[in-house]
Amino acid sequence: MTFGDKIIALRKQLKWSQDDLAKKIGTSAPIVGRYEREEITPSIDVAAKIADALEVSLDYLAGDSDKASFDKQTLKLIDEIEELEPSIKDKLLFLANAIIRDAKTAKAYSN
Repeated sequence: MTFGDKIIALRKQLKWSQDDLAKKIGTSAPIVGRYEREEITPSIDVAAKIADALEVSLDYLAGDSDKASFDKQTLKLIDEIEELEPSIKDKLLFLANAIIRDAKTAKAYSN
């Protein structure tokens, strides 16, 4: 998925028009359309504003990955986990891994 495709998909997921996104990043709808069609490439600053407005990381928006994007809430949670004491972080990661394992097991048996 290209940069423009990601903008379109995320914008539509939020049910925003090009004008809605344009207002949030301080530009016009025709410019947003040109970004989406990849006729022009935004500056790093504008791309960061687009990512911020769409609540994804700039890395996701500009990267080659088609994997799920991280929303702001997930990124904040990751930052907060990184600031924890190592022993608390280890317990939290152990618990998260157990929940993920159980969810995958339940999904495998439901098929």
